[in-house]
Amino acid sequence: MPLGNLQSVWNAMHISGFDPEFVDENTDFDDLTHLIIPGVGHFKAVMEHLNSKGLPERIRNFASSGRPLLGICVGMQLLGRSSTEGTKTAGLGLVDATVTRLPSDNGLMLPHIGWSPVELRRDHPVTEGLKQGRDYYFVHSYAMAGDDEGPAVGVSSYGREFISIVGEKNVVGFQFHPEKSQSNGLLLLTNFGRWSGEC
Repeated sequence: MPLGNLQSVWNAMHISGFDPEFVDENTDFDDLTHLIIPGVGHFKAVMEHLNSKGLPERIRNFASSGRPLLGICVGMQLLGRSSTEGTKTAGLGLVDATVTRLPSDNGLMLPHIGWSPVELRRDHPVTEGLKQGRDYYFVHSYAMAGDDEGPAVGVSSYGREFISIVGEKNVVGFQFHPEKSQSNGLLLLTNFGRWSGEC
């Protein structure tokens, strides 16, 4: 199953005091208060997996209900319009951004692995209580492009600036792994679990 970090995200939410459950194509999404899309691996493979289970439209319907939706790592990338990883592949279209490869012609190694700071660009309920410039744990070669007019809540840099926290209405995403980012990551997950979806 190409969704990767399911158990570690479940553990982090459980430690944070919530009652997480795994969902699949048989789950009644109407019963869910929050939805997290984790992911490790290739954008196209993960999107194909979701399509094979008939989940993209159910995820879009969940988002349109106003309930909080979170994407992590590749799960965040899936929120965008498309990705150029492999061949151009359509995403869920919940965030007005596209995913492209980080540069590798400047001596930087890909994937980008390790701790990097996040510069918070604007206030958001999920970042409440977090200090500016804290480090989070990244593992990725592709990312959403960052700009001042886009949906960026936080940005980071590796060869170029990219969106590391994205937010549009009740949809948010973390390019890094909050479940591996110690106390700051757990605070983000706690904030998400307590969030109503309103900004």
